Amino acid sequence: MVGGTGAPYGLPASFPLSGNSPVAAAFRTGLPLWLSPTELAQYGVTAPPGSPGAEPWDGAGALPSDVSLGVLPLGGDAKRLGCLVVMDKAPDAFDADRRHLLELHADQVSAGLEAVAARVMARTERRSLLGPGLDTLRGGAFTLMLGTGRIDADGQVLELFGIAPEHFDRRVETLLECTAPDDVPALMSMVEPGRLPSPAQQLSIRIRRPNGELRWLSLRCRVLVDAAGAPERMLGVVADASYLRPSADEVSIVQRLSAALAGATTIRDVSRVVVGALRMPLGADRVAVAELEADRFVVSVLDPPEPDAWPAVWRSEWRSEWPDASCHSMPSLESVVRGGHVALWPPGAALEPDLAGIGPGGLAVLPLPAGGRIVGVCLIGWDEEHPFGPEERSLLTATAGLVGQALVRAHALDAGHELATMLQRSLLPRKLPSLPGGVAVARYLPATMGLEVGGDWYDVIPLSDGRIALVIGDVEGHSAGAATIMGQMRTAIRAYAVEGHPPDVVVSHANRLLLGMETDLFATCCYVDLDMEEGIAWFVRAGHLPPLLRYPDGSTEELSVEGGPPLGVAAEGEFPLTEVGLAPGAVLVLLTDGLAESATLHLDDGIRRVRELLAAADPADAGQLADQLLGETKRRDDDVAVLVLRYDGMRVRPTRAHWTVWRLPDAVMHARRFTARTLRSWQVSEELDVAQLVVSELVTNAIAHTQGEVRLDLTLAGDRLRIAVNDASPRAPVKPTTVDWESTGGRGLLLVEAMSASWGSVPLSGGKQVWSEITLQPHEQLDAEGAGAPAGADGRREGKGVP
Repeated sequence: MVGGTGAPYGLPASFPLSGNSPVAAAFRTGLPLWLSPTELAQYGVTAPPGSPGAEPWDGAGALPSDVSLGVLPLGGDAKRLGCLVVMDKAPDAFDADRRHLLELHADQVSAGLEAVAARVMARTERRSLLGPGLDTLRGGAFTLMLGTGRIDADGQVLELFGIAPEHFDRRVETLLECTAPDDVPALMSMVEPGRLPSPAQQLSIRIRRPNGELRWLSLRCRVLVDAAGAPERMLGVVADASYLRPSADEVSIVQRLSAALAGATTIRDVSRVVVGALRMPLGADRVAVAELEADRFVVSVLDPPEPDAWPAVWRSEWRSEWPDASCHSMPSLESVVRGGHVALWPPGAALEPDLAGIGPGGLAVLPLPAGGRIVGVCLIGWDEEHPFGPEERSLLTATAGLVGQALVRAHALDAGHELATMLQRSLLPRKLPSLPGGVAVARYLPATMGLEVGGDWYDVIPLSDGRIALVIGDVEGHSAGAATIMGQMRTAIRAYAVEGHPPDVVVSHANRLLLGMETDLFATCCYVDLDMEEGIAWFVRAGHLPPLLRYPDGSTEELSVEGGPPLGVAAEGEFPLTEVGLAPGAVLVLLTDGLAESATLHLDDGIRRVRELLAAADPADAGQLADQLLGETKRRDDDVAVLVLRYDGMRVRPTRAHWTVWRLPDAVMHARRFTARTLRSWQVSEELDVAQLVVSELVTNAIAHTQGEVRLDLTLAGDRLRIAVNDASPRAPVKPTTVDWESTGGRGLLLVEAMSASWGSVPLSGGKQVWSEITLQPHEQLDAEGAGAPAGADGRREGKGVP
């Protein structure tokens, strides 16, 4: 009886097979009976109820007048098992759909009874079959409308799938997402278009519950057709089918373990797979996996991971990584590893405490062989008494061989990935520069599939006049050749950018350089020239993904940046410029396709996912934002690079002034006057003489040793005054090593070096720039900041010719 005893309905505890009850009749005929209250009152009665000739059926008491009865035989004609009796207080309790569902449910109960009976007979046990068999009554029912995909499922179905009723959206896809991928085709074939409806269909499927548990379910269903004969809806029952899959089934455990190990690429992954495949099926309380290195066991996983669950030697060195243990401290374990055979110790075995504490109720030690040697060990322990049968010994021996091979393979993969990562990272910037008015962070993750390095790269390049360049790119392929080209392209683009070329020229030069290399590889890149003072960015895209922008209000956009061909494809390729203005608080994201595309993720869906993560992230911490964009993907087919810039804007902008020097006899005098006039307007007085001296020397050298235009730039930023002289000669100035006291020249650069906090020379497009920085006194710095810009709202001042 389920749901209480049968006393309120007057049902007897048993029915004679030769009696006149509905139960006996359904059993004898093998046909279900559906009796309404009126039919039930008249069943087996030869005279009107209450008359002297009335004969109520065997053992039945006074039944309520509003009860309907359904009796369904269990088992086939060859082997009748019993009957399923269903009572309901309703006049019309069993409509057509409910009869279909109860017939499917009866088939489910029959299968459960037969399966349990077979297991009992195989184990020569004497126990009742009804308890385990009737456990299958815990199934649930559903109705699926084939035209719309809407499904009505009762609470028991949702409980089996691990879905809370309030979270169920009545979409069949929600249940299909829980189904093991290998079982979906067979499940979908039951409603395949054009397939003739079957009276009843049965299927065992696997589902993955939200907690990670893999569960077997039994599905029985019927497809009903409409008046035109087309499939209209499906009625089905679902029940727990764990009785069909014994928890210690050796073949299924080995198969699942083998499949899981095939995808494990690291030693830690292998260890976790072993724990997941063995602990629950074997009912173990502890599982440990350790590599054997020299005379020590290097532990890769302990489950459960709490220190208190393990003996002293296993927790004595507990830290962020698992501890390791000496072979010599556990002679019993050392002898097993030396012998190379699985050892099973029952409760009470004479073991050292560090081993006995792992399995007080039984301990299994599996040496892990590979290539003719022992590469590790797996320990499985039980707290309660655990008997070891011959089947379990065979299972553990087969498991040990699989795990040993997987450990060797994972060790090689780990070493390869470490080498690839080291090579890749050596070609990428060690750290990104600090930026005025913004923060830039980058993340790089190598691919976890395969051993070859990738070609993703990124860079942040400080330029002159408060500008920076951001670049991200990807060289085709995954090989050492791709990594080499990546390093050359990154270096070349940095060199072209520092020379002062416009963004489109930088990318064009890189394109021609790659075409001239002896390689068939091509590369994509996205280059950004950003003015940190004004927030104006110029984009050039060469076959690369467009950048993403997060506005200060949290909204995101995929920027429409005009694109050119990939680098190394077309010698005459054009790379148009796209201008975008950035507001303070905006976040710019450059990424490679490994972040947004994979074998299972379409590019458009991947970009949409990254935009959702970008919108939800907090831009206050740019590093954490970049980490969130990477997501939690553990397996990657491609390497991933992402470059994030949070643009804050500059609180105090540098003040600038420019002067074009005419080649006149008194050109140096005019340059000195311009410098003095400008610095006085900036309220810089104490360093005025030093600045004029530096200007005199730099302008003199430019006029005396170069041809073409000479330009003087003055920049005041914080506590620094920068003096720069640009000329058209690419030849860098050479500081003399010694100067004779009788010499009339050669002391200019020595004076500049003596007067400056720092100085140097950088190439520019078609020429060079020689610069000097002078440190201001603290009070001058404050006065200069209060003075503001001498001319123009943007803090710039232009001059040309004789004042």
